[in-house]
Amino acid sequence: MPEYYAHSENSRNEKHRLSKHLHQTARFVESFACHDIYKTIFKITGLLHDLGKYQPEFQSYLANGGKRGSVPHASWGAGYARILKVLEASIAIDGHHKGLPDKSTWKSDTEPFKRGEVSEFEKIKQEFINDTGVNEGDIEKLNRSLFTKEQGLQREIFIRYLFSALTDSDWLSTEEHFEQDTFKMRIGVSLPIDDMIHKLDKEFSKKSKEGEINQLRNDARNQALQKADMPCGFYSLSLPTGMGKTLTSMAWALRHAKKSGLKRIIIVLPYINIIDQTAQILKTIFGEEWVLEHHSSYNEGDRNGRDESESCSPIEKRKRLACENWDYPVIVTTTVQFFESLFSNRPSQCRKIHNIAESVVIFDEVQTLPKEVILPTIQILKDIQAVMKTSFLFCTATQPAFEKRQGFDGISDIYPLIDDPAALYEKTKRVEYRLLNDLKPIDYGGLLEAVIQTGNATLVIFNTKKAVLEFYNCTSKLGDWEKKYHLSTAMCPSHRKAVIKNIRDDLEAKKKILVASTQLIEAGVDFDFPVVFRAMAPLEAVIQSAGRCNREGNLGELGGKVFLFKLQDGGMPGNTYSACAGHAEEMIKQDINQLHSHTIFNKYYAQVIQLYVDPDKFNINEGRKRFDFETVNDSYCIIQDITKGLYVYNYSDESRQLLHSLEYKEFLSRDDYRKMQAYTVQVYEHFVFQNRQMCKTMDQGFMVWYGNYDHQTGISVAPIEADNLVV
Repeated sequence: MPEYYAHSENSRNEKHRLSKHLHQTARFVESFACHDIYKTIFKITGLLHDLGKYQPEFQSYLANGGKRGSVPHASWGAGYARILKVLEASIAIDGHHKGLPDKSTWKSDTEPFKRGEVSEFEKIKQEFINDTGVNEGDIEKLNRSLFTKEQGLQREIFIRYLFSALTDSDWLSTEEHFEQDTFKMRIGVSLPIDDMIHKLDKEFSKKSKEGEINQLRNDARNQALQKADMPCGFYSLSLPTGMGKTLTSMAWALRHAKKSGLKRIIIVLPYINIIDQTAQILKTIFGEEWVLEHHSSYNEGDRNGRDESESCSPIEKRKRLACENWDYPVIVTTTVQFFESLFSNRPSQCRKIHNIAESVVIFDEVQTLPKEVILPTIQILKDIQAVMKTSFLFCTATQPAFEKRQGFDGISDIYPLIDDPAALYEKTKRVEYRLLNDLKPIDYGGLLEAVIQTGNATLVIFNTKKAVLEFYNCTSKLGDWEKKYHLSTAMCPSHRKAVIKNIRDDLEAKKKILVASTQLIEAGVDFDFPVVFRAMAPLEAVIQSAGRCNREGNLGELGGKVFLFKLQDGGMPGNTYSACAGHAEEMIKQDINQLHSHTIFNKYYAQVIQLYVDPDKFNINEGRKRFDFETVNDSYCIIQDITKGLYVYNYSDESRQLLHSLEYKEFLSRDDYRKMQAYTVQVYEHFVFQNRQMCKTMDQGFMVWYGNYDHQTGISVAPIEADNLVV
C-alpha cells in the first residue's frame, strides 16, 4: 500500500504520515468535547478533515513542491461528511483553512460530491478507509439528532465549537510534527482550585473587618459564596461601586468551578487599563504563572510573529502560546477580544472558542456592551450556556435589563448572588446628587465658577475630548488648585497611566486638584474625589461617575457631591448616546432621588432599548440562523468606528528608542507589539488622511505619528479641531 503524507519533512527529516495526523487530530478534537454525546462527531470530524490529502495531486505537491493552496483538499472531507448527512462536521471541515463559510458557499463547495460528480472520489475515499482503518459503518451509526429544528442557533454555536476544536487540534498536531519543543511547552496544569481558594481566603483574612463598609463587603461575599453550589447557568453580582466585585466574583467563581467540574476562569473587561489593574491584583494573590492577559489582536495567527527570544522565561513563552487557544487556568481579556472571536469565522480567532466550554466567564462592567448588538450578544451566550457547559456571571454597579420580557428575547433566568441588593445600595449611599442650574445649559465660564465655589479637589467629566480640552484650557491661568490634570484617549496609555498615578497620589495627600476628563475614568479607575461634576449623559455614565466620588465613604454624613450639568454646545459622541442621555435627563428631572434606587438602571435600560435602539441592528441573529458565518463575521463589531493605531514617536526618549530598535526588524513579535501599545493612540482614518504628512507607514505595517504631542493633553495638530478625529 502506498505511503500517504500530511506534511513535508521536519528538522528530523521525518515526513508526517497522513494517517498519524488524522488519528492524532481526532484524539485531540474528541478530548475537547464537553459532553460524551458529542465525542463521536468530534472524533469523526478530526478523522475526515484532511481526506482530500489522499489525492495523488496533493501527494505530488508535497513531494515536488508548488504554490501553497494549489491543491484544495478541505472540500473533500466536507463533501464526504455531507454525503453522510453530518452537516456540522461538513461545515467545520470546509472552513478549517479558509474560515467558516456562508451556507451558500458550503453548498457550492460540497455539491459536486453530493451529486457524485467527482470522478475520483470513491477511489480516494477507499484509500482513506484502508490507510486509517476507519469503519464506515461506525460513521453511519452517528447520532444526527443532537438538535431539534427549533434549536437552530444552538446548532450554529455547536458548529463554531466543533470548528474551534478542529482548528486547534489540526494546528497542535502539525506543531508537534514541525516544532516538538514548542508543542511540549504547551502542556500545562489544570486550574489549581483548592490552592487558589486557600490563597484568596488568606488575602481576605488580611483585610480590615472594622467599619460598616468592610462589614457589608464581607456579608456580600458570604451571600455570594452560599450560592456557589448551584448548577451551571447565568448569575448576577450587583454591588455598589467600591464593594469589592473583583475578589468577590473570583471567590464565587472558584467554588462554583470546583462544584461543577469546570476547567478555567475567564474574566472579560471593557478597557485595557482595567485589565492591567485586575490582572495585577490576581497575579499578586495567586502568582504570576496562573494568570494570562490577552488584550491584543495584533499579529493574531501570524506564526512568524512569535518571539523566540532566549531571554524569555518558560512561563512567558507558555503564555504567548496560550494567547492562541486560551489553554490556561485564568484568562483576563477584553470585551472586544472575547465577542469578536465568538462571532468570527477566521481560524486564528476561533481557535480559542472551544476553551470557553467548561469555564466560568465573569463579565465586569457589562453595562458597556454596545446596545446595537446586545440581542445577538445575549443570544450567543444563551447558546453557549446550553451547548458548552459554561456559567456566566454579570458584574456591575449598574445591572442592565438582560432578562427575557415582552418584545425582548433575553435570558430566562439570571440568579442574583446578593439576596437584597436594594438594602445594600441604601446602606452604601455615599453621595448627594444635585442639578447645576436646573440642567439649563451653561457655558464654560459658568461651569468653572461653580467648580471653583466648591473649594475642594474636583473631578469634571465631559462627553467629548473637545469639551475636556476647552475646559482645561480655560483653567490654564487660574491658581485656584495646587495641580490641574487633563485625561483623554488623545493621550497614549503610558501617559494616561502616569497621570492617573499622580492623581491618586495627590488625592491620598489631600491636595486640592482639578481633573478634567472624558468618560474613560468611569469604569475601573478607583479615584476618590469629594466632588464630581458630570456633563449630562446616559444613566450608566452618570451612576459610574458617582462611583468616583466619596468612594471609601470617608466624608461622614456630609457625603460627596455629584453635580450634573448641561453644557452649551457640549456635543455627544453619537446619536444613540445622545438619545440615551436625553432619556436619563427626563427620568432624573422627575425625581433625582431615583438615582439611589437599585432598580433604576434596569428600568432605564429596558426603556431605551425599547424606544431608541434596535438591539439587533445588523440582523446578526438571522445570519446565524441561516448558518452564514462569513456574513456574521463581517456584521458583528463591538467598536463600530474604524480606527487606526498611531505610534507616537515624540512622546518620550523611550518611545523614540523603541521605534529605532524595531524599524528594521523583518517581523515584529507579540512582545514588540505589546511594548508599542504603551505609546499608541487610536485615531479615526480621517485624522490620518488630513495629517498624512506627519504619518508614516512602516514596512511591518504599523503607522508612526511624527507630529506634535502635548505632554498635558496628548496627540495634537490643532487640538480643538482635531477632537472629532481622535478616538
